[in-house]
Amino acid sequence: MLNMKKFLLNNSANIIGGLIGGIAGFIYYKQVGCINGGCMISGNPYLSVLYFSVLGGLLMSIIKPNLKNVKKQNYTDNSHN
Repeated sequence: MLNMKKFLLNNSANIIGGLIGGIAGFIYYKQVGCINGGCMISGNPYLSVLYFSVLGGLLMSIIKPNLKNVKKQNYTDNSHN
C-alpha cells in the first residue's frame, strides 16, 4: 500500500496529464469526428481517448522536470534575501 502511494505521488503529474488528455481526446472525437469512419483516430472514441491520454501523459513528463527546476531556482534565489 505504501509503494502504491509513493508511485501515485511520484507520477501524479503524468496521471493528471493523461486524464486531461483523455478528456481532450473525447472532445476531439465529438467535435471533429469522422463522417465516413475512415479516420483512424477521430473515427473511434476509444482510440481517440487513448491516443490523447498518452500524449497528455508524455507532455506532462516533459514539463514536470522543468517545473521542478523552476521551483528549485526560485527557492534558492529567495533564500539569499
